[in-house]
Amino acid sequence: MGKKGLLLCVCQGTCPSFQEMNIFEVGNAIRRKKLVDYVAVHPQLCARDGDQFLKALLSSATENEATDVLYVAACDPDMQVKMYRDAFEAVGFASDKLHGVDIRNMNTEQAVAAIENLIAQSAT
Repeated sequence: MGKKGLLLCVCQGTCPSFQEMNIFEVGNAIRRKKLVDYVAVHPQLCARDGDQFLKALLSSATENEATDVLYVAACDPDMQVKMYRDAFEAVGFASDKLHGVDIRNMNTEQAVAAIENLIAQSAT
């Protein structure tokens, strides 16, 4: 069985729409509840090095360690699909394994709740 991962992206940490949340506490809350196998923070997944990060993350694991489900808490989920498409195609990661949630303009507790809801909904 592969892994479930959570990526958190907050537009370099300077975007006003993420100022009310502590991104590290968001990740820790999900990690402590063991809702995913790993949590990572990237400053700007939509940048070129974001593609490089996604390719490295999704292609470097053995079959048992590979990511089966990827949750991304960041901006608009529809935009996430478009922005990550090339990286996913390059490593053969199916876009239907991506589950995104928009956490802009939320505080820490709201972001945690939104991610928990996303994970619960995708499990059904």
